[in-house]
Amino acid sequence: MLVLSRKLNETIIIGENIRVTLLGIDGDKIKIGVDAPRDVKVFREELLEATRSTNKQALDAPIVSFDLSKFRQQMADKSATADRPATADMPATTEQQAAEKDTAE
Repeated sequence: MLVLSRKLNETIIIGENIRVTLLGIDGDKIKIGVDAPRDVKVFREELLEATRSTNKQALDAPIVSFDLSKFRQQMADKSATADRPATADMPATTEQQAAEKDTAE
């Protein structure tokens, strides 16, 4: 590892097109600026490690399968049952009873 010392507002050049500038010092924290082309990925190491860990956990998690066609069929069956008129073995709704009463009168 190359170790360099920099004063406030001094810059380090990496390659031909990456600049790292010391922008601020506040106690034990420093603020740096990285000027690099868009195709160069720049990450904070701790965030990259956390993302890798989360991705590994997701890969290790059990896979849950859900058959959507069965669910659709169940919903279609329920819908068909709800649309069916009342029969002798099924109690009539209040609306159906009122309609039958009006017809009888």
